[in-house]
Amino acid sequence: MEPNRIEWQKRCTFNGFCKAVLRNEAIDAIRERKYRKKHEVTFSDLSPQEENQLYTCDKYFVNDEAEKSFFVAGKEITAKQLADALHSLPEEKRQAVLLYYFFDMKDAEIAELMKIPRSTVQFRRTSSFELLKRFLEESR
Repeated sequence: MEPNRIEWQKRCTFNGFCKAVLRNEAIDAIRERKYRKKHEVTFSDLSPQEENQLYTCDKYFVNDEAEKSFFVAGKEITAKQLADALHSLPEEKRQAVLLYYFFDMKDAEIAELMKIPRSTVQFRRTSSFELLKRFLEESR
C-alpha cells in the first residue's frame, strides 16, 4: 500500500524542515563555542596576578582578640561583664531574660514553655534588672 502523493509531500517537507533546524542549531553551537573560546579563559591559564584579582579577603574580625565593649550611661560594659552578670542570676530569672531579649519571645510564650503563669514570667524578668544592676556596679 503506497502513501498518496500529498502525504508523501508532507513527509518530505517535514523532513527538510527538521534537517534545516538541525543544521542551523549546529551552526549556532559552533559559533557560540568559537565566541566562548575567544572571550573566556580557563582558571589554569590565569597568571597569579590575575588569580588574585578574583577574590578579596574580609577583615571584619581581624582584631577579634580585643574585648568588645559598649557604653551605657557613661559607663563601659564589656561582653564578659554582661555574661558574668547574666550567669549570676538565678536559673529561672536567667531563662526568662534570655528568652525574652535574645529569642524575641513574648511573656505569654515563655509562660507556656515554662508552664508557669504569665505574671510570674514578667516578675522574674523585671526583677532581674535590679540584680543585674547591682552585680555590674559591684564588679566595677
